Amino acid sequence: MTNDIYTFLESVAVQYGYLGVFVVSLLGSIVPFVPVPYLFIVVLLSEVSDPLLLGLAAGVGGSLGKVTSYALGRGGYRFFKPETKRRMDALRQLIGKYGDIGVFIFALTPLPDDVYLIPIGMMRFSFWRFLLANTLGKTILSIAVAYLGKFYFNIAQQVLGGESQLTATIAAVIVMIIITVILLRVDWELALKTMRAGGWRGVMANLGDILSLNRGKNRDKHQS
Repeated sequence: MTNDIYTFLESVAVQYGYLGVFVVSLLGSIVPFVPVPYLFIVVLLSEVSDPLLLGLAAGVGGSLGKVTSYALGRGGYRFFKPETKRRMDALRQLIGKYGDIGVFIFALTPLPDDVYLIPIGMMRFSFWRFLLANTLGKTILSIAVAYLGKFYFNIAQQVLGGESQLTATIAAVIVMIIITVILLRVDWELALKTMRAGGWRGVMANLGDILSLNRGKNRDKHQS
């Protein structure tokens, strides 16, 4: 089944050239946690294509495909309770300009970026900042892979093989669940206030309250 998918994607890319690579990259990234390794196609075509144009087509297509992950998180925001929304808004203020760096790093590396992009959407992080950082990271990665594939084809093919795709997908889903639980449990509003008042030392000193670990104790204390 996997070989059939590779064969189909390769045929589309070969038949339609750079436009085909763009479409394959877009489709390969559009379903969260079910990634199609389109960089494998980039490697296969790198011997006969311009690496720069090949990388640009793959990077832009792959980035646009990840809009679904961002939108999934963004859409989930509306279903949060008011308290959870306040925490997500506080988290967005807390990460501020550094959210772009995270998007860029996940796009630039083979890391499972859905585990970061969905929470970014949940925070209602700026769409255009997300798109710019994601496109930049994926384009640089794709161009680098195209050049590596052109000069070191056998090595690149071995490194980017997809034998462990199912295992990687399962691990990504588990990590995503853990991150989501943490995001919803942490009192980001309190974390933001504590950070402004006492810096990281203040955050560490009040970690129990920020992680809502003392919520049950405080409730029992009030009841008694």
